[in-house]
Amino acid sequence: MISTLPVRGWRLAGLLLLAGGLAALSLPPVHVLFLLPVGLMILYRVSEDARSWKQAAWCGLLFGMGFHTVGLYWLTNAILTRVHEFWWVVPFASPGVALLIAPFICVPAILCRVVRPGWRRVLMFAGSWTVMDMGRVFMFSGFPWNPLGSDLELPGFAGDVMIQPASVLGVDGLSLALVLGSLALFRGRRAAVAVLAVSAVWIAAGAWRLSSATPLNITNPRAVLVQGNVPEAEVISHADAVGNFRRYLRLTAQGAQKAFAEGGRPPVVIWPESGFPGLLDEDTLARQMIARAADGAPALVGSDRESGKDWFNSLIAVAPDGSIAAIYDKSRLVPFGEYQPWILPFNVLPGVLTPGPGLKTWDLPGMGRVGPMVCYEIIFSGSVTVRNDRPNWLVTISNDAWYGNSAGPRQHLATGRMRAVEEGLPVVFANNTGISAIYDATGHETARLGWGRADVLVSDIPSPLPPTFFSRFGRATPLALSILCMVLALVPTERKKRDWDLQVHKG
Repeated sequence: MISTLPVRGWRLAGLLLLAGGLAALSLPPVHVLFLLPVGLMILYRVSEDARSWKQAAWCGLLFGMGFHTVGLYWLTNAILTRVHEFWWVVPFASPGVALLIAPFICVPAILCRVVRPGWRRVLMFAGSWTVMDMGRVFMFSGFPWNPLGSDLELPGFAGDVMIQPASVLGVDGLSLALVLGSLALFRGRRAAVAVLAVSAVWIAAGAWRLSSATPLNITNPRAVLVQGNVPEAEVISHADAVGNFRRYLRLTAQGAQKAFAEGGRPPVVIWPESGFPGLLDEDTLARQMIARAADGAPALVGSDRESGKDWFNSLIAVAPDGSIAAIYDKSRLVPFGEYQPWILPFNVLPGVLTPGPGLKTWDLPGMGRVGPMVCYEIIFSGSVTVRNDRPNWLVTISNDAWYGNSAGPRQHLATGRMRAVEEGLPVVFANNTGISAIYDATGHETARLGWGRADVLVSDIPSPLPPTFFSRFGRATPLALSILCMVLALVPTERKKRDWDLQVHKG
């Protein structure tokens, strides 16, 4: 164990902010993994040394401010799209959101002090960290962004191997393992060797699952992902709505022509969120133009939708004849973006939306069984499919132009990769400015269209795997493991019992 840190006052505050910020560099897309255990150990030791639970809470808050401000720095880009109206919000965008989430880290900083030093405190810290992280789904409409488990989503084969245990534990179980392992590294040589041994088993298990995964005998369609690369300023203002619509039609025709020329699986055209610059459900001519460009393939198109006084962010399935085959209304809205939480007396983005009724599974001609989602909804572990109505593939449409060429779109894409592993389902991610990609049911990337390109991606959608352990039991597994860690931390040892009995006897 490292000794008591010889810093106090403002130096300690600066150290905690720095430790949190550096720990955030372990997140996608940077993945400097060794900074996570260093940052967590600083917070852990400072929390132990705090003179009171209030001081420990303050330490957790400072660490959380550093961690989330750096991890969410890209939120500032969303304000810059309307900087002429909300210029004064620019300095507060990322720190403001961090201030709302950081208190969740106060809890493990406090609770680790209520148990005896040693492994008990490590268990309490890791278990309570994970429980609080999971609890972020209850904050406003939920904000479970950047769980520590996403640190393991390294690029390529290495990341594929490391995230396979998510098929059992989910991303929250990966977070629990990372916190335990990070703190154990500093508990002596034996503990460090144990961490290395567990890591070796972890890697072996991941490699085994990758090599032994056998997809179901289900053939999904071929995806034609249309990425129009329309700047967010034009999406908001509709400055060149007709030109952008024509661009999407042109790319759709190119993609459909390529898909049909190659033969094989029937194609499905997919446009991103905000792909259609109007109300597609009310525009019969526009749907017919899309159907004509798709050359007989069905299309999934992002569009706003109005119903009475309510506005929805929707994904509309357009049949080959231009009729509406199905409509999905986004049910999880972005706080401070698509609706206004009570804590803020203003909304920085135009319009306030209404949430839809919830997830659906479509079974449509030419598409098969598909689970539709819009943007933000893909980040919710254990909440991307309809219980007892499992689809064969998942599609999420998004418009990450808000966040520029930053870590934001990469972190968002990482959530889709993790959901593929958790559910054992391929995930298709269609984005306006990128990154658009397809993941198979093990989280392996099979196709990608990079950031800032107006282009079309044509690729087969892989087959699903059998239901995973996580898809059956969901977040109950990581929650139970986290609570178990906390309970074990509270169970008294025989020595503690004897000391207690001796004190009672003397009394």
